[in-house]
Amino acid sequence: MSDTLNITDFLNPISLHVLSHDNGYLEGQIGQHISVYEEEFPDLDQVEIVILGCGEERGNVFDKAYSAAPDAIRHQFYSLYYWHKEIRMADIGNVKAGATLADTYAAMKTVVSELVDIGKKVLILGGSHDLTLAQYEAYKSLNKLVEATGVDGLVDLNIESPLRSKNFLMEMLTGEPNFIRHYNHIGFQSYLTNPMMLETMDKLRFDCYRVGVVRDQIEDMEPVIRNSQMMSFDIAALQHAAAPSNYLSPNGLTGEEGCSLTRFAGMSPNISSLGIYGYEVESDVQLLTAKQIAQMMWYYLDGRAKGLTEALLNEKESFFEYHTVFAEVDTIFLQSKKTGRWWMQLPNSSYIACSYQDYIQASSNEIPERWLRAQERN
Repeated sequence: MSDTLNITDFLNPISLHVLSHDNGYLEGQIGQHISVYEEEFPDLDQVEIVILGCGEERGNVFDKAYSAAPDAIRHQFYSLYYWHKEIRMADIGNVKAGATLADTYAAMKTVVSELVDIGKKVLILGGSHDLTLAQYEAYKSLNKLVEATGVDGLVDLNIESPLRSKNFLMEMLTGEPNFIRHYNHIGFQSYLTNPMMLETMDKLRFDCYRVGVVRDQIEDMEPVIRNSQMMSFDIAALQHAAAPSNYLSPNGLTGEEGCSLTRFAGMSPNISSLGIYGYEVESDVQLLTAKQIAQMMWYYLDGRAKGLTEALLNEKESFFEYHTVFAEVDTIFLQSKKTGRWWMQLPNSSYIACSYQDYIQASSNEIPERWLRAQERN
């Protein structure tokens, strides 16, 4: 497989010797089992999940040096225990820093697009949040329409800021040609968000979920994420106590809620890339933020192991089928016997992910908001 990939020119290998601080990893820990690009590029034939680092931060601070954040996260991740041995992983190192920010974007885009094109799931360790743009450009280069989900305490549409990390969403969501079929924003904090930004998002028929709504209805975020092909998680969505290197706000999602969201990403059959961005190792207290991100990665694996047990929708015997009528619309809800997850049928006979609450609303002759939004986009 590695012979068919033309990406090693864009990558720096990593050293397990450096990551393990001379102590090595214990038997049963991930570091003992993962294939790592040290000298030889790993064979990806049997690998499902590929880890990729990119320490580019010039999109957040113009003259910032290339960050060691991905390696700090790796060390914590490799130290966790490997419960999901049915999932094969490889770590292919870090994207080389380009002469310019645009050069790094181009390199990351090339690597991610080649991995996605051969069916790998890519777990990206940033780097500043504007690297989401390079993550999206990978799909654009493949002419793939995507539904994207971002998790962030802010909505990065500030076109008055010169920093890419503050305004990249504008280009991603409105640039031409555009390959964003739909965008979901999870975890914004109202007091940090200009209401006009939310009005813009609503006019574009994109869905935004306030942090309080997410915390109260975390399970309702699972179908939101399940419908997506790419997901970007800025640790600015996490409260300071869960991620001490995050100085955006004392409030936000808890560490456990962050793990729940990445677990949902793992469960999704559609998501082929998850980027975790915004980690600054220099300001991390006792590496607690690196540990938090490593545990979010572990839960991504846990979700992937759960998702692998899911049946295909055409395997009718694996689902409970519920016929219901709301507002003179006759539709079908499916519930998986294996995972308990829900789907609802649209008028064009296709199915989208939904929640139990959507079924309850429809059974009460109310039109589910998720159904309406899907119809608006069709």
